[in-house]
Amino acid sequence: MSYLTKGVKCCSPVNQMHKVAGTLFKAHILGINERFKISRTSSQLSSEKANSYNYVIVGAGSAGCVLANRLTEDPLSTVLLLEAGPKDTLLGSKRLMWKIHMPAALTYNLCDEKYNWYYHTTSQKHMDNRIMYWPRGRVWGGSSSLNAMVYIRGHAEDYNRWSREGAIGWDYEHCLPYFKKAQTHELGPDQYRGGNGPLYVSRGKTNHPLHHAFLEASQQAGYPFTDDMNGYQQEGFGWMDMTIHQGQRWSTASAYLRSAITRPNLSVAEKTLVTKILFQGTKSIGVEYVKNGQRKKAFASKEVILSGGAINSPQLLMLSGIGNADDLKKLGIPIVCHLPGVGQNLQDHLEVYVQQKCTKPITLYSAQKPVNMMRIGLEWLWKFTGEGATAHLESGGFIRSEPGVPHPDIQFHFLPSQVIDHGRVASTMEAYQVHVGPMRSTSVGWLKLKSTDPNDHPIIEPNYMSTERDIWEFRQCVKLTREIFAQKAFEKFRGPEIQPGNHVQSDKEIDAFIRQKADSAYHPSCTCKMGQLSDTTAVVDPQTKVIGVENLRVVDASIMPSVVSGNLNAPTIMIAEKAADIIKGLPSLQEKNVPVYKPKTLETQR
Repeated sequence: MSYLTKGVKCCSPVNQMHKVAGTLFKAHILGINERFKISRTSSQLSSEKANSYNYVIVGAGSAGCVLANRLTEDPLSTVLLLEAGPKDTLLGSKRLMWKIHMPAALTYNLCDEKYNWYYHTTSQKHMDNRIMYWPRGRVWGGSSSLNAMVYIRGHAEDYNRWSREGAIGWDYEHCLPYFKKAQTHELGPDQYRGGNGPLYVSRGKTNHPLHHAFLEASQQAGYPFTDDMNGYQQEGFGWMDMTIHQGQRWSTASAYLRSAITRPNLSVAEKTLVTKILFQGTKSIGVEYVKNGQRKKAFASKEVILSGGAINSPQLLMLSGIGNADDLKKLGIPIVCHLPGVGQNLQDHLEVYVQQKCTKPITLYSAQKPVNMMRIGLEWLWKFTGEGATAHLESGGFIRSEPGVPHPDIQFHFLPSQVIDHGRVASTMEAYQVHVGPMRSTSVGWLKLKSTDPNDHPIIEPNYMSTERDIWEFRQCVKLTREIFAQKAFEKFRGPEIQPGNHVQSDKEIDAFIRQKADSAYHPSCTCKMGQLSDTTAVVDPQTKVIGVENLRVVDASIMPSVVSGNLNAPTIMIAEKAADIIKGLPSLQEKNVPVYKPKTLETQR
């Protein structure tokens, strides 16, 4: 009976109803969960689609602004440009951001961290263990918003050397057309200059007597005058080209970004730190970034392009698992691709200031007094004219250090003023100076991650002055500069030598001076070098694609196989112009048989 009762209880209609109801409830809950999952997946897909572009460019600097403009010329190409720093305008005004746009104010932003990554090297064992200061732009325009606005392309043979080093298709005849495409020179187009590009280039307007004295003295010392050091003849002394237009700094933000910003297919985000490249296997699909303290993602259907520069681009590659596998494993970073060249091959230009006291009150010393600074600033704010409308580095030159050197390996920038500690210390007297340094240093360094934190600056080891050749070349720099300053043209201006000083005469004394006083010319490069697949130190191929992964490029000064003989801003813009055509699938521009000056003999130094 008890058995039957149990059976009846189990099979009662009430219990059956409970079971059915329970099953239906479970099914209902499962249905809700499934719908929620589908909805969430759909929402993620929708969010990804909303945050998806054809191209994501990291860095709105000298290269990134060029790419953003050129890639959005096609209205069907969508581009997201991400910049770690702020805009270069305030309320849309350049005047309110005069520290960037007034050419003469350039040292302000070299001296603080507002628009500047403010990097420092390791202690340099060949330079009295000094830690060297490396300013780099962190703002729209990147370092083109911080630099001295000197427009120098380097020598034709630099690009022919690149081709021999594995960057096939980057020789002079394939690079010159892109220099020209970028440029509008105020003197008009010719075989070397552009006349139609967004980058305005001009010559100095001050007509300062010390610039004239410098050029006259260089000719008295036996060097030629060149009317265009970016044209037929780099060798010699002449008037500098500058990225200044109508009295304002003409950064790549002014030249390329502002005219493209209204295009509906270009999105730009500032104060946005990219922390990682996102991969599916070895295929790059987007980036992770932090904005306003929130971690977000942006996706690229075609390519992610790194244009962060010679420090940030290799740093981001390593943070994302591309680099030397042994180094990355030590930090616990999952390996996407073992590429040992990332961060290696670091090259830079060092320079030193040779300074002479001026016997006449005609230098910029008085212009730096508060009342005069106010007057100069007000004139610039009103009309973009006057002493505020130039960086004052209006003359310079290139020479060979010794017989047998095929093209110039020493560069000069002349300034009718005195600079102390990158401009972080005010000048103390009426003086003029030349910035001088070797252009093709044989010392090569590296950079590595300090940690997995993207906010931590990497370890920067330029390995300055580590070769006998570099030490000898710097001695030559000092000796050859002194020879120019000793010429008759400077007689009416020449006071005592301030730096190195007359007490520094022997090679040993000059070497000690260089160790104590040489500083970076702010030209870091070559840390993601371009080369052939057979080159184990190459990071990108001649199409600018990162080797070993898909849909990822680097386009900036880091891909130079070797440093060029001159300032880096113009070459970086050229690299981006050329890369834009590569990305678009267009054939490279080419100009064959353009003549380039060669010395009549290499048996003499000049």
